[in-house]
This record gives sequence, C-alpha cells and structure tokens, in this order.
Amino acid sequence: MAHYCSGDYNYRVPYTLVQQAVEVRSTPTTVEIFHKGSRVASHLRSRERGRAITHNEHRPKSHQAHLEWSPSRMVNWAHTIGPHTAQLFARILSEKPHPEMGYRSCLGIIRLAQHYSAERMEAAAQRAVLTGACRYQSVKSILKTSLDAVPLSPAKTGSSPLTHDNVRGAEYFAGGEPQSC
Repeated sequence: MAHYCSGDYNYRVPYTLVQQAVEVRSTPTTVEIFHKGSRVASHLRSRERGRAITHNEHRPKSHQAHLEWSPSRMVNWAHTIGPHTAQLFARILSEKPHPEMGYRSCLGIIRLAQHYSAERMEAAAQRAVLTGACRYQSVKSILKTSLDAVPLSPAKTGSSPLTHDNVRGAEYFAGGEPQSC
C-alpha cells in the first residue's frame, strides 16, 4: 500500500499509486489525497499517533482475501509445528501496523514447513526469535544454511554475561573518579 505520511500519522492510498506523486488537502477533520487532479482517498483525520489509516479497497486483492483470516488462525497453525513457531508468527503479526501485512511472511513460512521437518522449523523459529530476525527471508536463510542445527551462543540466549579481565561492569562506571594506571 502506498501512503501519505503527515507527522506521526499515515494515510493510505490505493497500492497502485506506490512511488507516484500525490497532492494532499487537509482540514482539521479530513485528509483528502489526489492523484493527477482526481481524489483517490479521503480519510477522517486521526488523533492516534502512529496509526495507519486504510480503506480495505486500497489493498491489493491478495491482501483483501486475507482480511477474512484472523491473526489467531495463523498462530494456531504455527502451534501445530511448535511453541517457537507460534511465538515467531505472533511477533511477525504484532510488529505490523495491520496484522494482515504479516500474513505473506507467515504464509511463506508455512510453505517452508512443507519442505523441512517440524524439528528444523522449530529450531529455525527459535533462532529467528532470539536474534530478532523475525522475517520470512531470515527463516528461509536459517534453514537453507542449516543454522538451525548450530547451537545458539550464550550471548544470544541471554544466559550468562561475558566475563574477561578487560571487560568492565556497571560497578566500574557507577564509581566516582577514574583510577589512574
């Protein structure tokens, strides 16, 4: 979807206008968007910061079909693979302004599950969540390069901090004057 951004607000226009120049006319209550003199979108002005304002008909047909699905449907399918896959799907869906914007990524991961075992999918999902690589392409890469079989380092899992003679902890920086050598 293409969008017009006004400060902290995003007003969406039909996806066919991606990369096209548009004109905007706004009042205290309305935002109108024009392309080549024709009005292509009209939205009530939003007061919610960071919210994307969208009309369903502005979405591509494939996204419109997904509107019938619920995010819980995706997460429930992911639970059939395992808890890490469900956590990955929940994260993908929650990081988008509209959950259905994450459906394509989730559907791609579902297709990957047709080619990889549940164990590999779960390991890849766990790695993706722990490293913050919660995208279809990241999961695909993890599986393709067999990173799912490589144990995660303690730094990635958050188990124990790095210790070394040259590493200074919080106590060092909380103290007063620096000590001379």
